[in-house]
Amino acid sequence: MEPEEIAARVWPGREVELEPLGGGITNRNYKVAVGDETFVLRIGGKDTALLGIDREAEHVASSIAADLGIGPEVVAFLEPEGYLVTRFVEGSPLPVEEVREAETLRRVTETLRRFHDGPSLPVRFDSFRVVEAYLTTAASRGVATPRDYEQAKQTADEIERAQGRQPEHPCHNDLLNANFIGQDGDVRIVDWEYAGMGDRFFDLANFSINHELTDDQNEALLKAYFGETREQDLRSLRLMRFMSDFREAMWGVVQQGLSELDFDFLGYADEHFARLERTAADPAFRESLR
Repeated sequence: MEPEEIAARVWPGREVELEPLGGGITNRNYKVAVGDETFVLRIGGKDTALLGIDREAEHVASSIAADLGIGPEVVAFLEPEGYLVTRFVEGSPLPVEEVREAETLRRVTETLRRFHDGPSLPVRFDSFRVVEAYLTTAASRGVATPRDYEQAKQTADEIERAQGRQPEHPCHNDLLNANFIGQDGDVRIVDWEYAGMGDRFFDLANFSINHELTDDQNEALLKAYFGETREQDLRSLRLMRFMSDFREAMWGVVQQGLSELDFDFLGYADEHFARLERTAADPAFRESLR
């Protein structure tokens, strides 16, 4: 369905102005002006359920984030298609360099803690199972198994054994820099489509690796989150940074067989396989597996 038709369902009889929003590599997003108000319309990409996305769960997570004051207000959810309309966040992107600063890390961790300690979500997110599911889906769409998969999977199995069973918390699971917006001194997080109950160390590691935090910045991150820096927490963060890139690499693999967007998913997967290999080669990482 075209965005004009969707907008007519949400605002019947109103004059609307639609502007495509760039940057997304899964969905089509539009900025929608209606009178003096501005919204964002998200139209899910093709076969995104095969990426593990549940649009009803996204709606729940987005609503919880809005209620907690850390995400945009949810204005409408159109069924059965799962189109989501949120209020446009008037703010500015957070530059990576600023995110790495101690004060911004404190604001980010405060925001994450509010969600992690919030109401439960109706779906689970387990990075160890996600990479397996992506491989199966990719194969069913004729995508060859990457040459780096088997070694990465062996390492992932070691990580899963080392970590053991972790408490489940509501998590965002897609903490790319583009999903953070600064607004009046606060941090807002958008795009909750991968949110689910899972390991909060995956969330912290996902944030850490996506912003390429140094060892000192990782310690600052954990101190801001937990109030102290414990070796066990540093160990978990190191290990789950690998899983964040493994998930991202396999996301790029499965998208080669699913997406209709003009994007280099093969290059994206290769980039993340290369980074997880660098992570695995770090002596501190190998020590954390013992």
